[in-house]
This record gives sequence, structure tokens and C-alpha cells, in this order.
Amino acid sequence: MKAAVIVFPGSNCDMDMQHALQLAGMEVEFVRHTETSVAGFDLIALPGGFSYGDYLRSGAIARFAPVMESVKEQADKGTLVLGVCNGFQVLTEAGMLPGALKRNDGLKFICRPVALTVENEQTPFTSAYEQGETAVIPVAHGDGCYFADDETIAALKANRQIVFTYQSELNGSKEAIAGITNERGNVLGMMPHPERAVEALLGSSDGAPLFDAMIKHWREAHAPAT
Repeated sequence: MKAAVIVFPGSNCDMDMQHALQLAGMEVEFVRHTETSVAGFDLIALPGGFSYGDYLRSGAIARFAPVMESVKEQADKGTLVLGVCNGFQVLTEAGMLPGALKRNDGLKFICRPVALTVENEQTPFTSAYEQGETAVIPVAHGDGCYFADDETIAALKANRQIVFTYQSELNGSKEAIAGITNERGNVLGMMPHPERAVEALLGSSDGAPLFDAMIKHWREAHAPAT
């Protein structure tokens, strides 16, 4: 399985993402924001950080990066896309996921491990978890409050697009949303950092199943026909 990690000016979790993907068994290549094609990859990862310094809104400038047009095209073809923290913000700004990420309630940066509930285990990203399972994964964000109108929230619930929720109040996110997918289920955006929870040495390995699930999905998609 071949993965691309998109590197924007200000990305700072790109190497963390590379490590997690390689640990899961993927071949990883860094792709700069100035590139115009990400064709040929099985996964496109948008890492955390402060793309373009997070001037304007977080992710608002990165959505116009040359590489993003190809990211959208590949997502439309079914390629897996994972956006973590700033990557989640970029995906919402680019219209690849509904809603928006705004300043945390209390206007404070939050950085600590948090308990998540797996709300949908039937996605390419979560099939290695159990429904309702608790995963302890760290967060590190100042603009992580998920917001969407009532109609959008209702649609997310109806389509089971809400895949991770916080188990306790954290940043003011509607419905305690920590991660969502698009309707097709091949694009995931989440604020917690699973790439920082892939080894016990890091304090938790609860993020590892997310990367294992993507490998499983790819293997099943490429299994010889019987």
C-alpha cells in the first residue's frame, strides 16, 4: 500500500504521520503542496500543523494549494484520504467534508490524551475497532470545535458519518464530534492525533488500529478474485 503525506508550509506532524504509516506497513512518500498530482497513491494523508501559518482561518489558505485539486479528484475516484487536526480543517475548508472547525470554547489551546468512543466501526478507517470501543488518543489544537447546522448534523447521524466522539466535554464541538467521514466513507477528518498513539512507548497504542484498518481495506480491495 502506497501512501502520500502532503507537506504544506507549516506542517509539523508530517514525520509523525510517516512513522505511523510505515509502522503499519505502508510505503510512504512526502508530496509537497506545490505538486499537481497525487495519482497512483492508495492513501493521501493531510497531517497536522499550521499550514501557511494558519493565517485567516485554519486551513483556509491550504485549500488553494496546487496539490489540493488532485487530492479532490482522487477522493472522488475512491482513494482513501485522511486529514488529522489541521488536515481536518483543510478538508472542511476545501468542501471535502461538511461543517467547519472554529476556536475552542474558552479560547484555549488543548493538548492532552482524551477518551474517544468509536461510533461507526464499518468504515475503511475503523474496521479494526469494535463498535462503542474506547480509544485514548491525544489532541493538540486551538481551533478544534466542530460546528455544523442542525440539518447537516442530522444528515451526519443518519448516514453514520460521525465515527469518533469525545466521551467528555472538550472544546465545544457539536454532538461531541471528534471525527467524521464523507458520505462515501473514503474521506476521514479527525481532530485527535492517531499517529501519536501507535506505540505503548508514546503512552497509548489506541491509534494503531486506524492504520491497520486502512491496510486491511487495501488488501481486501486487491485480493485475487475467487
